Amino acid sequence: MNKGLSDGLKAAFPGSIQVRRPNVEDPVIKDPNWVAGFATGESCFFISITKSQRVSVGAQVRLRFEIGQHSRDAKLMEILMGFLGCGLYYSRSNKEAAMFVVTNFSDITTKIIPAPISPSLPSGGGGRFYGRSKNIRF
Repeated sequence: MNKGLSDGLKAAFPGSIQVRRPNVEDPVIKDPNWVAGFATGESCFFISITKSQRVSVGAQVRLRFEIGQHSRDAKLMEILMGFLGCGLYYSRSNKEAAMFVVTNFSDITTKIIPAPISPSLPSGGGGRFYGRSKNIRF
């Protein structure tokens, strides 16, 4: 979380002037490539394997896609949820983080992975996202 400069940085750069970030009240996602770049830099895939007596092989594999931001960006998390047509939004217990989370395997494979694949992004970000997401194509 960006909580400003540390005391060490303030001492090293005494002439720095803090600039307040503007609040964007009604953001709209106009370009799917923006989602690709944003997801490349801000998202995570979690793959967990846990013992389970409920399945015949004795272990359960779970997949989770997550994007976390400061709570001031909660509206953006809700807009991502609408744009992608899946997932849940929730606040962390400390109320400083807003989370967009997708745990439904079908949603991850049909909505999350196909949506942001754009290897032609100038930053190359779409390719990195694809590289991470192909781990779940088993």
